Amino acid sequence: MDKKLYICQDCLKKMEPITGETCKICSRKLQCLDEKFRSGDLCYDCFRWENDENWRGLLTKNHSLFLYNDFLKEVIARFKFRGDYILVKVFIEFFKKKLGELEADIFVPIPLSKERLYECGFNQAAALLKESDLPESEILTRTHSEKQSKKSRDDRIHLRQIFQLKPSFPFQGKRVILIDDIYTTGSTLRQAAKLLKDAGAERVESVTIAR
Repeated sequence: MDKKLYICQDCLKKMEPITGETCKICSRKLQCLDEKFRSGDLCYDCFRWENDENWRGLLTKNHSLFLYNDFLKEVIARFKFRGDYILVKVFIEFFKKKLGELEADIFVPIPLSKERLYECGFNQAAALLKESDLPESEILTRTHSEKQSKKSRDDRIHLRQIFQLKPSFPFQGKRVILIDDIYTTGSTLRQAAKLLKDAGAERVESVTIAR
């Protein structure tokens, strides 16, 4: 076992890296999709986001590391909902490698509400940056709301803004990378990206553990 990976080879084999042809925005694997659920190099979800003038062009690219398969669901559930902090070590080497391929001025973890932070014990996105020895900019705050996983796609798209931007932070012309654990519909990341772009950010990308 590679000590840097903090994971045995049997478990490592159960993690499925995202490779091959993917949606140019969200990293969804396209070869598994029926043609009716894609439009060129976009999955149909991103096609719809980009055809909505309120959301078009906000998120340049999401980079997800692994498929959200049954094994990873269990690992992330332990990491995210059961407070098993040490599991952050499983992802760090993969995470650092991906960030090393990207250009950024600011790294921004997606924040939790105070209520959710109390439940979880720590912010998973912030933990990824901390354990990677990368600076985090806690410039977003979040209001408490129902978990995104419980909302329909339509509800997520029309959700009121759940983030606030701390004032007086210089975003003009900056390249920002948002950090989160899972990309599902992209609603959370696009809401954060909208605030950042409105504040002058040149480009907003994201890195997540799973898609």
